[in-house]
Amino acid sequence: MTVLTARRTRWGLAAAGGAAAAAWWFGDRAPYPYAQRGLLDIPLPYLTCAGLDEVLRPRPGERVLEIGPGTGLQSLHVAPQLRPAGRLDVVDIQPEMLDHVTRRAEERGMTNIAATESDARTLPFGEETFDAVYLVTALGEIPEPERVLQEAARVLAPTGRLVVGEFFDRHWIPFGRLHRLADATGLHLETRRGPTLAYLARFQPCRRSHPVPVPA
Repeated sequence: MTVLTARRTRWGLAAAGGAAAAAWWFGDRAPYPYAQRGLLDIPLPYLTCAGLDEVLRPRPGERVLEIGPGTGLQSLHVAPQLRPAGRLDVVDIQPEMLDHVTRRAEERGMTNIAATESDARTLPFGEETFDAVYLVTALGEIPEPERVLQEAARVLAPTGRLVVGEFFDRHWIPFGRLHRLADATGLHLETRRGPTLAYLARFQPCRRSHPVPVPA
């Protein structure tokens, strides 16, 4: 192979790789299409189930909410840790995803996963219902993420925790933006794991030391 041929081969491979990356980037739709569900079972760097355990810290007896469970990679890992008396609620706008998760749970004999079809911007739960809420690579796919955080804060118990996991893609929310949105929602940062391109962050409702004055 001549030097010129080798260079052309490398450029051809680079162009093909760039075209594939562009197709992935611009073809990435929200919500994530059910037809491409196989990719959702692949653990992402820094967003592994072990990493989620470290930040979320699920405990037996808790009631936990997962928004955007996909095919259940995290759901099927978290739910057993809540038994015997705890429960995992999963919310998604796509019924196909919810059916997929519940079917996999039934195959494993899990009875403590409850699925609800809903928009995450208007959660059908009362205030202070959950001990924890988490979203892994889901927040950026939902329009108006500030409303999602407001709803998460509303349904969280005063001592509850919110965990958000984000990974670099077209819908990625940089950590700095998430931190600002959380602050505006009344959620303070407790801990973060991973770089801004692939991170898990835990927040808690802020406790007010003084009553908020009511305008006259």
